[in-house]
This record gives sequence, C-alpha cells and structure tokens, in this order.
Amino acid sequence: MLDKAKQIANQGPARLFSRHKSQDLTAEQVKIARDYIRAYWPKLERYHPKDDGSVLGLPKPYLIPSSEEGTNFDYNEMYYWDSYFIVQGLLDEPHKELVEGMLENLLHLLKRFHGIPNASRTYLTGRSQPPLLTSFIFDVYNVYNPGRDWLKKAIELAQQEYSEVWMGTVKPNWRLVHKGLSRYYDINMTHDLAEAESGWDYTPRFNRHALNYLPVDLNALLYKYEMDFARAARIFGDKTDIAKWEKAAAKRKKTMIDLMWDSGRGLFYDYNYVKEKRGNISSLAPYFTMWAGMVDGRQAQAMVKALKRFEQKGGLTTTDNLPLGQYVPGAMPTQWAYPNGWAPLHYIVVKGLQQYGYHDDARRIAMKWLRTNLQWFDEHGLFLEKYNVVNPEKPPLKGVYPSQTGFGWTNGVFERFCQEFIDGTRPGE
Repeated sequence: MLDKAKQIANQGPARLFSRHKSQDLTAEQVKIARDYIRAYWPKLERYHPKDDGSVLGLPKPYLIPSSEEGTNFDYNEMYYWDSYFIVQGLLDEPHKELVEGMLENLLHLLKRFHGIPNASRTYLTGRSQPPLLTSFIFDVYNVYNPGRDWLKKAIELAQQEYSEVWMGTVKPNWRLVHKGLSRYYDINMTHDLAEAESGWDYTPRFNRHALNYLPVDLNALLYKYEMDFARAARIFGDKTDIAKWEKAAAKRKKTMIDLMWDSGRGLFYDYNYVKEKRGNISSLAPYFTMWAGMVDGRQAQAMVKALKRFEQKGGLTTTDNLPLGQYVPGAMPTQWAYPNGWAPLHYIVVKGLQQYGYHDDARRIAMKWLRTNLQWFDEHGLFLEKYNVVNPEKPPLKGVYPSQTGFGWTNGVFERFCQEFIDGTRPGE
C-alpha cells in the first residue's frame, strides 16, 4: 500500500521546491557544534534507582531535556516523548547501553503505572505524552538486534499501553470518545492539562478546549502502533494478529480521512467531536500521517505542496501565521505556534517526506533547520529548546515556562540530521 502511494507521489514533480547545493553544510562547518553536543550528553545524564521525593525511581540511567545552573527551572525527571527524539542522535554502538536503558525505563514505568507518565515525577502521573513507544521499540530492535523474545515482551507491553491508556473509555483513561478515535486527556479532566499531554503546551490548535478535540497527530501515532503491531505479528508468523491489526489500522485511517482530511486545503485538521466540525488551525501535526505511512500518494502530494504555508528562512513554523483576530490579549502563551519551530516536528516532517520519496525537500528543510541551530550556536554558544524560524537571529516566542537551553531533543535531532545529510549514514549502518 505504501509503495503504491510512493509511486503516485513520484508521478508529480520530482520536487516541489528548488534547492541549491550551495546551501548544504559541510562536516567542517558543524564539527564544533557536534563536539559540543557530544560533550554535553554527560551533563544531561541522571540516575535515580529509587523514589526520591517526587522523582520516581528508574532502573537505568537516562537523559533529561536540559541542565543549566542558575535557572529557575530544573529538570531531574525523564520525559516520555522527549526521550524518543533525544535518542535519535544516539543510535550507535557507543550509546547502546544508555539507549536501551532509557527504553527499559519507559517499560518499567508502564508496568508500574499501567501507562507511561508525562515524566518520572509523582505529580506528572495523571497524564501521558504523545505515544512513541512502538517506534522506540523498533528503533532498538533494528539497530541493536536484541532478538525476537525481547521484541515479543516489549510489544506485549506496548499493546497494554495501547488498550488501557489510549483506547480507554472510562476514568482514569477516558481517551477513546468518538468513532474509534482518541483524544488527549488528563485524570483531572481539565482542558489545559489534556493539552499538556499533547506535548504542545500550549497551542492555538484546540482553542483551549483540548478535551473536545480528536487530534490528528495522536490518531496518526495510534495508526502507527496498529501497523507496528501488525509488523511484529509478521515477524512472529501470526497471521491472525496480522489481519487483526491491519484491519484496525484501516478502520482508523478511513475515519480520520472522513473527519479530518480537507482536500481543498490539502491538509488534515483536528476534529472537534463535540461541535462535529474540523478545527481551523493549519499546523505541522498533519505530517505525522506521512511519517506513519498513512496517506496515499495524492494526499502526500497535496501535503508537500501545503508546506509553503509553514516554510520560512529558518525552517518550518509550527502553525501558519494566524490572522490577528485569532490572538486573544491575555490568553495562554502559545509557544507551539508561529513563529516558532521545534526539533521534533522538523524530524517528523523530514522523515515523512523521505517516506514518500521527497528526498530533495527533506534535505532542504533539514539543512534550513541545521543552519538555524548552528547560527544561534555560533553566536551564543548553546542550543535552544525551540527557535524563531521566521527571524532566526531573534529569540523564540516565549511560553508558559521559561525558555530552555541545552537542549536534549534539539541536540538529538541536530546530530541525526548531521549523520544523514552530511555524513551520509543512518543508524545501524
């Protein structure tokens, strides 16, 4: 199915934007920044084998997002979706023990709490974060080859997370709410905390009513789970399970297209199931569908064309430029919006473009992102949590918590893009 979609996609223009090889960075240009990142990883490493105050005990060392002295914002906990993007720059033999240990920590939390908390803090156990467990599992399986028995145990735990957390129909996991699709949630049943589970804290996507929305990114991630479960069943030779999970994925895909796909605008939109209508915020969330391999070739063409709404000098804005009337004075700061760009979203878009054969577009966007990161590093000597991609020389738009430096997923994605687009290598090669 995906191969056919790629063929259709490639019937269109070989690339939808021009690029110039002169814009590519060289290994020499990024060497100092990569050396800095390599030296910075130990600064982010923590080990808390036992519960300590509000920090939950984890069996293995892990990396936190940021560590800077003299700030009012201190990390000591391991975050769910941060960890996935952090390790994208560490999928090599020297970091094998650390990467496998971080996945083991997530599985440990899942067994202990019947779900993976937002982070390893007692006060963050009432919600989760975007589900990336099966992708993490298959990254470890593909790069380190821990064996089929290991894969079976890990996938069984991921299926527990899928069924108990993301397909839950009652408290404390009331996420499955409309036509087989799920929402973000928090045990306190408040919109803002449910929005925090999305990882996009905060964004105009949900209009401060996150519990009312079926998010396109979440349901694309769950489609990816279902296809990953089918993939695992294929490895195990279980034809019944293959059919079961492929049927579940096909059903989710059809419902998402029916409710969320806007052919006129060439994008998916979050669906407000309470009002029974699509949201009106164009964002990068739809590109999770390309990363998951969910769209057909014509939809992929349309979505690549739609990238012009987001592409700026320094990369991709998280949303398009909202009309002035959509900004409400005194409202919650929306750092997951124009003009900010974020490492995990650039990674998802680039991987989605590669998935459908748009390699030139993937390279151009990756290079823009690397240049934005590098420009700030060369001038200030550090990496940021997020960047102003409209004016890369200016600071990013602030959120509800202080802007962070460091920064785990920025470092991980920077290194991964350097490996792929400058070194010409990929994890496991």
